[in-house]
Amino acid sequence: MLMDWVKVAERDSIKKDSGIECDVGGIKIAVFNQDGLHAIESTCAHQEGSIAPGVLKDGVIECPLHFWHYDIKTGKLLDYLKDIKLKTFRVEQRDDGIYVEA
Repeated sequence: MLMDWVKVAERDSIKKDSGIECDVGGIKIAVFNQDGLHAIESTCAHQEGSIAPGVLKDGVIECPLHFWHYDIKTGKLLDYLKDIKLKTFRVEQRDDGIYVEA
């Protein structure tokens, strides 16, 4: 499968310690700005709610629906079922915006 870089936000538009959700070719992706930029699937494995508006602390995003916790660097679920992992994506900030490879 061919991957393309897609602009998802303007440069410096994601505030520190927060995230946004974007749609890249029908895939919901959350991009977080904490100790750099990180991009993971935005749909929680529990009941398919968006994790993007959740509480972000120490590299962990908490799903706002039922409080599942994911590592924003690896996508790994940190509670309950240890084998669940959300897909991660390469992300970079360029002169003209923030791009995700998807």
